Amino acid sequence: MNKTLLATVISSLLVSHLALADESKTTKKETTKYLERIQIIGHDDTLRNDAGSATLIDQAELEKFEYDDISRILANVPGVNIRQEDGYGLRPNIGFRGATPERSKKIALMEDGILIAPAPYSAAAAYYFPMVSRMTGVEVFKGPATIKYGPNTVAGALNLTTRQVPTISEGGLDLGFGSDGYRKTHLHYGNTHGNFGYLVEGIQVSADGFKELDGGGDTGFKKNSLMAKFKYNLSDQDYGQFIELKLGYDDEISHESYLGLTEEDFVNTPYRRYAASQQDLMDWDHQSILLTHHIENNNVSVTTRAYRNNFARSWFKVNGFEGATSLEDIIAKPNEGLHPDYYKVLSGQTDSESFSRIIVGDNAREYYSQGLQSDLTWQYTLGGYEHSLDVGLRYHRDQIERAHTTDTFMMRSGTLTTTGEPTKATTSNTETTDAISVYIQDNVYIGDLTLTLGVRGEFIDAEYQNLFSHKTNDWLNKTSKVWLPGFSAFYQSTDNLGFLFGINKGYVPTSPQQNPAIKAEESVNYELGFRYSDNGTKAEVIAFLNDFSNLKESCTFSASAKCSATVDKEYNAGNVDVYGLETSFSHTFSVNDTVDIPVSLVYTHTQSEFKETFDSDFPLWGNITTGDEVPYLAENQLTFTLGLSANRWQVSLLTSYVGEMKEVAGTGNHVNFVGVKTKPLTTVDFSAIYDLGDDGSFYIKVDNVLDSVEIVSHRPYGARPSKTRQLFAGYKYSF
Repeated sequence: MNKTLLATVISSLLVSHLALADESKTTKKETTKYLERIQIIGHDDTLRNDAGSATLIDQAELEKFEYDDISRILANVPGVNIRQEDGYGLRPNIGFRGATPERSKKIALMEDGILIAPAPYSAAAAYYFPMVSRMTGVEVFKGPATIKYGPNTVAGALNLTTRQVPTISEGGLDLGFGSDGYRKTHLHYGNTHGNFGYLVEGIQVSADGFKELDGGGDTGFKKNSLMAKFKYNLSDQDYGQFIELKLGYDDEISHESYLGLTEEDFVNTPYRRYAASQQDLMDWDHQSILLTHHIENNNVSVTTRAYRNNFARSWFKVNGFEGATSLEDIIAKPNEGLHPDYYKVLSGQTDSESFSRIIVGDNAREYYSQGLQSDLTWQYTLGGYEHSLDVGLRYHRDQIERAHTTDTFMMRSGTLTTTGEPTKATTSNTETTDAISVYIQDNVYIGDLTLTLGVRGEFIDAEYQNLFSHKTNDWLNKTSKVWLPGFSAFYQSTDNLGFLFGINKGYVPTSPQQNPAIKAEESVNYELGFRYSDNGTKAEVIAFLNDFSNLKESCTFSASAKCSATVDKEYNAGNVDVYGLETSFSHTFSVNDTVDIPVSLVYTHTQSEFKETFDSDFPLWGNITTGDEVPYLAENQLTFTLGLSANRWQVSLLTSYVGEMKEVAGTGNHVNFVGVKTKPLTTVDFSAIYDLGDDGSFYIKVDNVLDSVEIVSHRPYGARPSKTRQLFAGYKYSF
C-alpha cells in the first residue's frame, strides 16, 4: 500500500465516522479526552472498569523520588522484569511477564503513543531510550491491553508521556547536585496566546561515574534533551480540534563499557574498571519530529500523527584480543591456559605482546523510523448497549545501517596505544522494513459487565542487504502477515470490587536478515484477577500465563562476547511456559487532619520452564533439558513504599527486593556461567521534599541508603555491580 492510498484511507475513515457521530447524540460512559490530558489511562479514586492490565505512574509519583533511571521507576509496576547493566539506566533492559529484557526489544516502546525505538521492526534493540526526567507520566500495558500497541504483543507496551502545552503562562526550574559529580539542570516554559500555544523544555543530566578506571579516567556520562511544542487550537462550537508540532533533540556521551570483572576482582574492588576499557565511549544523537492533528465531538475523536525519528551512534569499545578466545571466556576462567597473560594485559599490569594485541571496535549505526498513524474512538449505542470502538491504522518504515569497524591497540605502561594500522571494516549492511498495522477493538458495556473484543493485524515487508560482502546474492526479501486476536472481560460485582479475565495472541516478528527458517515468536497469553478500590485503598491481583509456542532470542554484543561473529543472529527454542502472580496494594492512613501515611506494596512471583529438550549455541541457553528455567527472571520481586506527608513536606522510603536470577538456562562447555545465579538484591531509597510556598521547594534523596552491592549480571563480559550509594539535593521552582 503506497502512502497516497494510505492517506486516502485515513481521510475516508475520519470523514465517515464524523458523519456518523452527527447522527448519534446518545450519552455514553465518560472517557478521557485527548484535549484535556495526554495519558491513555485515567487516574482517579474510582474503580477502573477497563478489562486488561494497565498501570499509570503519574507526575506526582515520578517527582517523589526524582529518578533518572526508568528501571527504578518501574519497580513500582508488577510484572516487570529488568536486567541491570550500567547502574544509571542509560540503556535499560526491560521485559514484562518473563519476556527477555535484553535492550527492551520485546516491548512496544512509545513516546506520546508513537514507537520510539530506533528501528522497531528492523532492529528492535533499544540502544536509545528517552530521558525519563522530562516525562510527566509512565504507562505500562500487559496482556489483552496491548492489542492497540504493536508490533510486539508478547510482553506488552511502555508509553512515556511528555509535558503538555500549558493554557496559561507556566514554567519551572529544577537544579540538582549529588555525589559522583552528579548535576541536573531542567528548565521549561510555555504559554498560550489566543489559539496559539507553545512549550520549550531543556534538560541536562551528567555524572562523573561511580566506577574507578585503572590509571584514572572518566567513567561518567552527559545527556542533553531539548523539546519544543507548538499548538494551534482550531476548535469551534461543533468540534474540538487542534494541530500540534513537537520537535525533539537528544544526545549522550557516556564513558561506558561492556567489560566487567572477574569474580575475585569483584569481591575485592566491585567498582573497578580495567585499563583496557579506557577508550570505551558511547556517543549518540537523536532527532524527532511529530505532527499531530486531533478532532473530536461528543461521540467521536480522531488523532492522526505523522512522525520521523533519526538516531546515529558510535559505540567504541574493547572487543577482545586479536585471534584469541573471547573476553567472556578470559574473565569467566582467568586462570586457564593463556588467560592469566591476557588478564594482565587487560588490567594494564603488563604490556601487550604480539599475541595479545587488543581489538577495539566501533559499532557505528544509523537508524530512522517514520510513519503515518491514525487512531479513532467512537462511542455509540447498538442493540440497547453502549459501545466504545477503537480503530487504528499505521504505515511505518524503519531502517538500520551498520558500519562496524575495528582498530588495533597495544597496552603500553597501563595505557592503550594505537598500532597505527588502518581501521578495518568488519560489517556493512542494511535492514529495512515497511509495515502496515491495523487494529479494531470494541468495548461493550452490558450493565456491570464490560466485554472487550479486538484484533490486530501486522503486514510486514522486510529487506536485508549485505553491503560488505562481495557475493551478489547476499540479500534477502521476505513478507509476513499475522492477525492477533484478543478478548477480555471485566465484571463489577460491587461499587468497589471487580473481576477481570483476558486472553490474547502474542507476537514478535523476526528481523529482515533472519533466514526464513527462523520462526517469529508467538504465544497465547492469559490473565485472571480482581481489582478493588475504596476510600483511598486500592488493590489488584492478577495471575498470568504466557504460553509460548515458540520462544525467539537474538545474539547481540550486549548478551555475550560470543555473539561477535554472529551479531543479531536469532534462535528458536520452541515451547516455553512463563506464569506467575502480580499483586499491588496501596492505602493512605490519616494520622490527623494534616498528616498522612501513604503505603504501597508491589509483589511479583514468576516461574518459567522450557517444554522441550534441545542443544543450542546461543550463549544464554546452552544445552536445554525440559524443565530448565528461562535466564534473568527472578522468581520473587517486592517493592514496599512507606511515606509520611503533611501540608508542606513529604518523606518517603522505598525498599526494593529482587530475588536471584539464573544467568544461563542450560549446560555445556561452550557456554559460560553455567549454574551461576545473581544473588538477591535489596535496595533502600530515601527522599524528602519541603515546600517553600511561593519560593519553590527543596528536596534531598539517597539512592541505595544501605550501600548494598551485588553482581546484577555477568553480561556482557564479566561481573557488573549494582549502583553505589548516591546522595542528591535539589531545588525546584515553578510558576
